[in-house]
Amino acid sequence: MQIGGGAPVSVQSMSKCPTTDIEHVLEQTRAMALAGCDIVRVAVPDEAGAHAVKTIVKESPIPVVADIHFDYRLALDTIAAGVDAVRINPGNMKRDAHLRAVADAALAAGIPLRIGINSGSLERSLLKKYGGATADAMAESALSCARKFERWGFTNIKLSLKSHDVQETVAAYRAVAAACDYPLHLGITATGSGLEATLKSAIGIGSLLLDGIGDTIRVSLSSSPLDEVEVGVAILKLLGLRPHGVELVACPTCGRCKVDLVNYLATVREQLSGLDADITVAVMGCVVNGPGEARQADIGIAFSDEAGASLFRNGKHYASGPARRMVERLVSDVCRRGHKA
Repeated sequence: MQIGGGAPVSVQSMSKCPTTDIEHVLEQTRAMALAGCDIVRVAVPDEAGAHAVKTIVKESPIPVVADIHFDYRLALDTIAAGVDAVRINPGNMKRDAHLRAVADAALAAGIPLRIGINSGSLERSLLKKYGGATADAMAESALSCARKFERWGFTNIKLSLKSHDVQETVAAYRAVAAACDYPLHLGITATGSGLEATLKSAIGIGSLLLDGIGDTIRVSLSSSPLDEVEVGVAILKLLGLRPHGVELVACPTCGRCKVDLVNYLATVREQLSGLDADITVAVMGCVVNGPGEARQADIGIAFSDEAGASLFRNGKHYASGPARRMVERLVSDVCRRGHKA
């Protein structure tokens, strides 16, 4: 698949079990692919993992990236096994002879390398120079390594610069984007789990994508890879970088709302779940902004009270009636626009 050069932004995630557990890796990968994941990365910490990659590559429904640290020979083994790309970390793979061997093998195989910079494994010389794992330190590490590969005649490169600090990460990516044209893989690392972790990724990745920076993304969460894919796909949908499917617009409710909007919204969400239709649906609870928001959606409902609600489609009112009946009609009319996945 194409990365960069105007290609759509891709969602990546990572298998979260030992790579030697081939069936489990493939089970996770198939589920991720169904959820909208475009690329899977697998950890290769030893020879057994490199050997397992050969089967994974053959049976994976999406491209496979080998994640290599410390031992360049594992990169060579996975390239020979047929991986679609290799991620290396110059912070822990430092000898030029080893890096060049990987570059030569990748060039012969016609696959890209991702130079993956992480604030937790920066070169000591850069930590000393910049007084820590700063944005400038990460940018210099990435660009310095890229220049080495260029001198060896290898330019099929992706770059990533990840930190747990959102502002440092964004600054590092902006610096590198201004200095080169290589595709960039975006992510905030070590975010943890839950709401704060999701927000870190959404803010950091979203800020860069709004700047026009980024070609692949990975949401790093201490939870299921399906959670990572779900958030990543949502980020792209909300930024208009991927067809959004059914997008629900709903008011937060206030003292003017005279219906149980939260319950009605849950009903609409549940019944439209899995619908294959690129459509915006508004569920609005009062007369202040309700009719206007419903008109702006592809199709929407604006409640007055339980006795009365109005339906709008393509900016025009087309039906009125009791709230519950209008919710049923809304769902029916939306379902005619698509089919259940």
